[in-house]
Amino acid sequence: MSHPRIPEPAALPGPALQRVPPGSRIRERRLSLGRAQADVARAAGISPAYLNLIEHDRRNLTPAIRARLAEVLDISETELEAGREQAVLSGLRVAAAEAPPDLQPPPEVARIAEFAARLPGWAALLVALSERAAAQSRRLADLSERMTRNPYLLDTLHEVLSATTSLRSTASILVQEPRMEDQWRERFHGNLDQDSRRLAVTAQALVAYLDGFEHDTGLMTPQEEFDEWIAQGRPDGGPVSDAARDLAQRWLAQEARDRQDCPDALLAEMVAGEPDPDPLRLAMQHNLAPDLILRRLGLTEAASGLMVCDGAGKPIFRRAARGMAARTQGDPCGMLPLFEALGQPGTPVLRVIETETGLRFRALALATRQPAWGAAGPMLSRAVMLLRPVPEAEQDAIPHTPPVPVGPTCRICPRRDCPARQVASILHSG
Repeated sequence: MSHPRIPEPAALPGPALQRVPPGSRIRERRLSLGRAQADVARAAGISPAYLNLIEHDRRNLTPAIRARLAEVLDISETELEAGREQAVLSGLRVAAAEAPPDLQPPPEVARIAEFAARLPGWAALLVALSERAAAQSRRLADLSERMTRNPYLLDTLHEVLSATTSLRSTASILVQEPRMEDQWRERFHGNLDQDSRRLAVTAQALVAYLDGFEHDTGLMTPQEEFDEWIAQGRPDGGPVSDAARDLAQRWLAQEARDRQDCPDALLAEMVAGEPDPDPLRLAMQHNLAPDLILRRLGLTEAASGLMVCDGAGKPIFRRAARGMAARTQGDPCGMLPLFEALGQPGTPVLRVIETETGLRFRALALATRQPAWGAAGPMLSRAVMLLRPVPEAEQDAIPHTPPVPVGPTCRICPRRDCPARQVASILHSG
């Protein structure tokens, strides 16, 4: 005898998600990242006292400060201005995108809104745990990458082992030869003193260096220091090391030349009334170099990013687009259209890329070639790439070829079976 099928209960509206003002959202985001108020304020170029007033909604957000805080906290301005419901939905989508590929059953992405409405507390907890795990993963990956590829650390550890081995060898000789001549004994005692001093100095330097890792002040390459300076919004004083300062001065000189060739007033006139201007069309209409327009748009459009590399693929400049990590240790992803453009100078490469978190960006890359010193010299290549976020409403409505999957540096990339992978990821085996 068959029983009548009991219909599933209709989706209940549930309690409405409480709308949270921007200040509280800023505070929640900062705490989820584990960042101190003073640290965020310094990175955003405001005082900790002023940030405290903003977080308690006692000061209104100006567009400029909102943009800086959004960049520092790695969140969009829309989410800062929107209520908790939009932020929770966005966080749940990111958590679903980061789920293991073999998870069974997979997350019901189509029912995210229903889940957030029915169980707002659990939804908020899941988003907070996902953000905390992502922050810890970035921290672990950053430390791992710096430790595995840092020559200073390897040399210091080798020095510690060398001094320890020498001390052990000298001490063993003194113990095994109790009737040693005074002249030789004094010499070995001198070796013990010298090696122990060497070990003490090296160990102190190593401890100080590892403490710097904990506080993000460990040694960086000049390029990493320059990238960090850019990611922090170019604070006054510039980078610390002379080499990084030289990189900064070269780039600032490039920006000055670009502004001279395409002044701010002209650029504003060119893009007036166009929400998504075509860089190549602008270059043709105004008889300007396409790579110049890409650089200018990449630095002036608030949500866009810019990346420049030399002919060897070494990054020269990186500005993250909204939603992307501000700075990533190690070499960039080999799947980026930037490097595809190097193989076909003068030909624009337009691709839609998808990050490991599911965000999509339109990437337009172009490589150029110039002689080093006249016709008799080698030709030097350089590539530039403009990154623009794909609006959320269009994320699943891109009509052409599938997006190109990209990620961070190989060592911390969660993607499996990537054709551009160079080394194994620490995030999974195999």
